[in-house]
Amino acid sequence: MITDKQRVKYLVTGGVPVCGVIKCMGAKNFATKAMVASLLTESKTTLCNVPLIGDVEITQKLLESLGTNIQNTNDGTLVIDPSNLSVNHASPPDSRTNRIPILLLSVLLHKFDRVSVPLVGGDEIGKRNVDFHIFALQAFGAQIENHIHKYIAIKNEPLHGCEITLPYPSVGATETCIFLGVLARGLSVIKNIAIEPEITELITMLRCMGAIILFTGNREITIHGVEKLSGTQVHIIGDRIEAASWASLACASDGLIRVDGIKPNLLGNFLSYYRMAGGGYRIVSENSMEFFREGKLKPVSIETDVFPGFSTDWQQPFATVLTQTDGTSTIHETVYEYRFGYLDVLNKLGANTKVTDQCIGSAVCRYNGLGHKHSAIIDGKTILRAIDKPVRVPDLRAGLAYLIVAVIANGQTELLDVEQIERGYGNLLLKLQDTNLKLNRIVY
Repeated sequence: MITDKQRVKYLVTGGVPVCGVIKCMGAKNFATKAMVASLLTESKTTLCNVPLIGDVEITQKLLESLGTNIQNTNDGTLVIDPSNLSVNHASPPDSRTNRIPILLLSVLLHKFDRVSVPLVGGDEIGKRNVDFHIFALQAFGAQIENHIHKYIAIKNEPLHGCEITLPYPSVGATETCIFLGVLARGLSVIKNIAIEPEITELITMLRCMGAIILFTGNREITIHGVEKLSGTQVHIIGDRIEAASWASLACASDGLIRVDGIKPNLLGNFLSYYRMAGGGYRIVSENSMEFFREGKLKPVSIETDVFPGFSTDWQQPFATVLTQTDGTSTIHETVYEYRFGYLDVLNKLGANTKVTDQCIGSAVCRYNGLGHKHSAIIDGKTILRAIDKPVRVPDLRAGLAYLIVAVIANGQTELLDVEQIERGYGNLLLKLQDTNLKLNRIVY
């Protein structure tokens, strides 16, 4: 990993179809949550296929700041021993760059009467409020204080089970409720939960640790609180967001990429939209797929949604494909109110897109009439060309979209602040070494 004082940039030479093999890492959005879940016990938990990325490193520092011992074998295996956890506040200096701290409140409250974590951060894609988390913590009996640089949670008696309906099926709020419920006294009923694959994997992990969690209805679980949990061993599932990104790269560049380490069922609706747009794929094995362009690219209309809908994290790389279709495509973003800032850069490289505050589509949208520019119109086919000025990467998902469009564009594109990309994908020079993609990684 690079140091805090170092920066990384990429020089990408585009205009050539990308072919080769890419190994998909373990899912970032499950690995970091599994690390947090390991603190719910007093015994060791082993996590396999953990991605070697910045977000995992930050989460490890968070856990170690609490007194947790973590053995990292550098081959994707973490052994987490929380038996010496003795600190009730997490405070590594770089915690503002991810969203894990708010989840630690629910876990630490099972061990301490008063806990604190730094204010949460994350990509600049919208407000990403923690209101749902606070709502859940209070429902289980905690008191919350919001200070300038931290959140403080207090309990005057053991946490108790409750019935709670989440205002929105938020992944993070669902995780908070699950962490609270598994060791709370009594019965908890959580309604309107998120059901992303990473959530179901987390539930499976906790069941193996001794938790009693039942799916009792549509987006509803019942949790019987237990006195204690035990350590376990977990294999981290493949990252479905990363896999869809490489699929988009193959289709947009008219190449052929084999993605190893991903199960087809994790990609859900993405595969259908991919096929509708003209992308093709073959299942090579249980954990391997080939992606390519099957024919003439066609425009499609997409509305993002919580799982099993089209993931909000799929839309940025998929937008690069839509710039190459013959016709007009639309994307209606219903998960975050601000996620189309990356289109400005695509336009500078030759794309023809615009955003609007109108709801384009039929999905029920909580941003309707609020003035947020949460729909995009993409006209194709456009010829993309590199520009003389460097392009700064604003966040993780937009950064990978910039990489893909730089690969499509004729000429050389300079991407700055790519540590934002590597926070979630690791060193791309190493990851892409078995492809013909021309990328020069420079640390300065």
